Amino acid sequence: MSFQESPRPSEEDEAFYMQCRAAYLAVFRSSLTNITSKQHLCRVLQQAGRNPSHATLNKYWTATTSKLNFDDFCEILKHEEKTEESELMRVFKKMDVNGDGYITHSELEKALITRGEKMTKEEVNAIFSLADINKDGKLHYAEFCRLFASTVEQCQTAALERLEADAKLKRLNFGSQSYSPPKTSVSSATQRVDSDTTPKKDNRSSSRPSSARSRRSSLSSSITMTSSSTKANKFPEPSGLQGWHHSFMKGCFFLEDDGSISALQYQLHIPHTTTVYLTIQPLGLSHRPDKSSAWMTVDTALFVMSAGETKEDTNLVCFTESKDKEKYIWKGELNAGTYHLLPFTSGCRLKKRSKKSPSSKPVELVYRTDTEELDLTREFREVLSDIFEIIDLDGNGLLSLEEYNLFELRTSGEKCDKEAWAVCKENFDMRKNQLTRQGFMELNLMEATEKDGDPADLWVTLEAMGYNRMLELVEACPFQIDVHCESTQPSIQPLSMDSGPKLLNQALQKSITARTGAKALRGHDNVFIYTYKGEHRISSLITNKTNQRVTVHVNNEQSRNCCSSRGMTVFAVEVPARAKMVCQHVLPINEKQDWIYSCVESILPGM
Repeated sequence: MSFQESPRPSEEDEAFYMQCRAAYLAVFRSSLTNITSKQHLCRVLQQAGRNPSHATLNKYWTATTSKLNFDDFCEILKHEEKTEESELMRVFKKMDVNGDGYITHSELEKALITRGEKMTKEEVNAIFSLADINKDGKLHYAEFCRLFASTVEQCQTAALERLEADAKLKRLNFGSQSYSPPKTSVSSATQRVDSDTTPKKDNRSSSRPSSARSRRSSLSSSITMTSSSTKANKFPEPSGLQGWHHSFMKGCFFLEDDGSISALQYQLHIPHTTTVYLTIQPLGLSHRPDKSSAWMTVDTALFVMSAGETKEDTNLVCFTESKDKEKYIWKGELNAGTYHLLPFTSGCRLKKRSKKSPSSKPVELVYRTDTEELDLTREFREVLSDIFEIIDLDGNGLLSLEEYNLFELRTSGEKCDKEAWAVCKENFDMRKNQLTRQGFMELNLMEATEKDGDPADLWVTLEAMGYNRMLELVEACPFQIDVHCESTQPSIQPLSMDSGPKLLNQALQKSITARTGAKALRGHDNVFIYTYKGEHRISSLITNKTNQRVTVHVNNEQSRNCCSSRGMTVFAVEVPARAKMVCQHVLPINEKQDWIYSCVESILPGM
């Protein structure tokens, strides 16, 4: 059996991330400290050798930005090139009207207060006083560019040396973005560890010298997984399923700007105790059969929790572990009652990618007819039809006010009230007080007409729904949940719960700890690793029982045919004191081949 090797970070990638960490830690105490202002962003970018303009800063720090983390900073650096000496020289040569290698104060002033991001005379004077090295009223710009480049290099070298020399910084030298359920913070992605749930400690001696403990403070896990093509379906579809009571609901996973994944959650009501066949799967869109549906390979799961009034009453009941093609399945008995259905995807296959298209010409959304009237293009109508399919949660071919408002909240952050809905009823095609597919098209055409064909707002809507400029769905995954009950009629309703992300994280952590035992890191009897081996996914969780935070280094380099939700083969996770945190999820790159999960977890030096 041949294995497809998971990509290893190149020396260039390692050097890049080391430079990122050095720049970040030259400004902040820890790589877990967030950037909380545009000024901080400017400072840390300058430390990394960038020279950000106001436009550049505004691109990454918008009106809705409240913070950026280390991983965001790394992504920004990937897109923003360093200011090179040759580039500076080229700009200065344009200002040098005499071509003598010097720029006078008046020439510099004229350029800086009339072009690009205009400066004040005071700012120009301040720059010239620093740049006029010979104090002769002229700027020898070649010498200035050389000094600028060498100063930047010296700053970066000094930061790298500090990073390598300071053991305390070493343990903070990796980005540590925890698994982030939708719209939550690190505090809700971690869970405090109660004293009565302490895993039993291994009977190990801690009397050996600390240096020996440091050398032996790692834990290695290796699991060989067989390909999905060799697995028999453990839960074949029950016989007579067509005669069972059935209810379904659609939804969509959305990849947010911060890399987290959000989705609606649902309430399931079971009137009487019954056998249940529960499935979740990516939703195929039939309106574009000629287009590839990349999201159909996205992994999905559904966690079922009892819907108690308090946290103590809310417990994990079950979750989908078996798989048949794209469908994830659970079969068993559920008692009469109300449950929360929490959709989940690992993030291994639904990942942030550039929405920029290699094509220089964007797809047209609107055009003018022979009579000079505006209309929607065929391509845009097809996408709108797909969006209608996604937001029609109950699949009745109509959009209720509640369904339409979920779409509005997603794309504009606003809701349509009953008065505005009545106006829609007068202007667009409706049936039973619900918007038809044709009415949805008419509504979008009206928006385009109001803007005289300017597609800017239409693109905002499309990008919020996960589409790129080629009208490809790249940052979303529509799905469908089906509930079959043998002897009673189930009902499902969408929920918008503030506690939803915390509930999902609670369910995820419980699903890992309930299926596997804890293993202590050698020499650290109060730091435990749980590794859950499912039929199609491996997930790990770190429990920190100590009274101080710990930073765990994770190395997946020996894994084969694997992709991690972290997007990197080597990373670190910082776990607060007396807390637990999901470390990573791992899936096969090629499901038709066997795959090997080989992971080494260790405490970073300086602990």
